[in-house]
Amino acid sequence: MRFDPQRAAIRFGCGLSPKIAPPSSVAATLALLQGADNAAADFPIPGFEQTRTALLEIRQARRGIRKAPTDAERDAARKYQRQLRRKLRADAVGWFRQGLLRRAFTEDGFRERLTFFWADHFTAKGDSARSRDGVMPYVEEAIRPHVAGRFADMLKSVVTHPVMLDYLDQIRSVGPNSDFAQKRQRNEGVNENFARELLELHIMGADGPHTQADIRQMAKLLTGLHFDLKRGFTFRGERAEPGAETVLGQSYGGGPPRLADIFDALEHLVRHPATARHIARKLAVHFVSDTPDTDLLADLAAAFTQTEGDLIAVYEVLLSHPAAWRDGPGNVKQPIDFIGSSLRALDLVPRHVPTGVRALRRVALGPLTLMGQDWTNPVGPDGWPEADADWITPQRMAARIHWAMSAPFLLRRVLPDPRDFVQVALGGAGRDDLIFAARAAETRAEGIGIILASPQFQRT
Repeated sequence: MRFDPQRAAIRFGCGLSPKIAPPSSVAATLALLQGADNAAADFPIPGFEQTRTALLEIRQARRGIRKAPTDAERDAARKYQRQLRRKLRADAVGWFRQGLLRRAFTEDGFRERLTFFWADHFTAKGDSARSRDGVMPYVEEAIRPHVAGRFADMLKSVVTHPVMLDYLDQIRSVGPNSDFAQKRQRNEGVNENFARELLELHIMGADGPHTQADIRQMAKLLTGLHFDLKRGFTFRGERAEPGAETVLGQSYGGGPPRLADIFDALEHLVRHPATARHIARKLAVHFVSDTPDTDLLADLAAAFTQTEGDLIAVYEVLLSHPAAWRDGPGNVKQPIDFIGSSLRALDLVPRHVPTGVRALRRVALGPLTLMGQDWTNPVGPDGWPEADADWITPQRMAARIHWAMSAPFLLRRVLPDPRDFVQVALGGAGRDDLIFAARAAETRAEGIGIILASPQFQRT
């Protein structure tokens, strides 16, 4: 099997559209990915600086509550703080809407899918007030600019981003022999959790060759990475553990603590064969199959190793390999992919997607949660599950069917003719029984729902 534009749009993109033609080849797909990020320009999401400023204002308002001399001024300060929080929450929901619009209208669906994949690979949740509404700005700033670049550059961006540092508690990590610890005369401890997740989830995999000693040494090397609302990310050498640290037999540092020593370690770890194997498997499982072809895994890992993590070279193998194009159903779409590809097929315009917080919760955020994907809030640092069985439980399938039968009419009162829509949504892959059911539906809403709820549309 070779590259097929319609199948590529479904398996590697955001789905088929009645107005946007899919890329015609591997070269065209990669050219779009390496070109201008038009979807981000059309539907912008800010970086974390806007969130940091808003959080700083909220913190200052909280201090105003404590310092208020009268009950009336205290009540006014509380009201102002609530207003600031509501605005930040509304902004975050608006950013989610921008992400949906990107999926619905982009010509570069592969970029959107890759951004989601890497954001999940480098999962960071907003578990604290400092970063609760900063996840999408984190993705926009740390992930998206690097999806067509070097894996090492994305890794460095993630490791130094405030949302990741906050999520994995790195801001509390202090070298026991650092100047900071000595002056305070207390040991606040080294955060091994961040180092463990980096090695086991982000770089080499849980079955990598690292030991507990490597994790401990890596954790010491990472001390100094810090974030606070006033200054954003900073490297705090006075908090860093002095001396050299050895990770997988390689020594880093030894002089005054430097951010460059951490970056040297990351570059070295990226070149390890275990990293190539880990990234190869994750890409193949996400885009192709829960049980990927062994030749595909080997070729992806080889491309990663030979180019030291040049992601375009890896994607070229992914899109060109015969195993990626075999007949038969692909993976079950994750909920965000299901909703995104539905919006794309429905031939919407941006005004069809509601702007209000309540309306977006009704047509997208709430249904995503019922389908098992509480947006920006996966269960743990390993992100969303990849196995098909995790997404097709009875309750989650019921939520998909309900959305398919109800949401399209909420979004667009004049729906497409199901007889045409089945071709738009599935290309030439619609089965005869589904085409018959779409034609026999009593209403357009029912016909559209049957198509969107069908097993064919649910898979890539």
